Amino acid sequence: MHFYQALRPFKAISFDLDDTLYNNKPYIIAAESELLSFLQHNYPEVASWEFGDWRALKMKLIALKPELGHDTGAARLATLEAGLRQAGCDETRAIKGAEQGLAHFLIHRSNFSVPETTLELLQMLAQRMPLIGITNGNVDASRIGLDDVLEFVVHSGNGLKMKPCSDMFEYSADRLGIRTSDLLHVGDSYSADVQGARGVNAQAAWLNPAFGRDESMSIGSGLLPTFSFSELQQLETIVR
Repeated sequence: MHFYQALRPFKAISFDLDDTLYNNKPYIIAAESELLSFLQHNYPEVASWEFGDWRALKMKLIALKPELGHDTGAARLATLEAGLRQAGCDETRAIKGAEQGLAHFLIHRSNFSVPETTLELLQMLAQRMPLIGITNGNVDASRIGLDDVLEFVVHSGNGLKMKPCSDMFEYSADRLGIRTSDLLHVGDSYSADVQGARGVNAQAAWLNPAFGRDESMSIGSGLLPTFSFSELQQLETIVR
């Protein structure tokens, strides 16, 4: 644990979810694979499309409609519909396929459980102060076991921009009845979590390396975290 600044008192802890409370990589890869198989089996028009084709189309759509870049669900739905149309599906079939594809993806997206050691830590911390989630992703917190330890989870989309924008931090603080400066935000991303938290005067605990990874990231150019740490269990020492 390395401190870049003196730790101030705080009234609540917000957690990033993916790659902070669990290793997200295998789950997102599995969900993407399931979606691709679903589309190739049920919509032969896109049987030859691979991950790269869908990703390229998604980036093109986000360039045309930047708001999609702040809503993973809306971006995926728009990408699926546009891809199916481009491949030759009529409007009705494309809309139906997009909706079915997104639903299929979301089922597999949250088909896992947060590690027991993480839940035990959160249960302990929750006895001392409110814990919440702030995520750019669309994992279903209730399905992965976080309902009992996080008071609520805020997702980007529906008018809330992704971290490092201030939207979700300000919304969360207002919902908790505190100032953003009273938050300690914990996350693995230097650009999204550290810069987002520090940008609203919240304190930032940078998990480095990310959950399940071995190599640490170099600190970037920008605002420094309040402190960096390498294991979630180390948070016990700063919450008394």
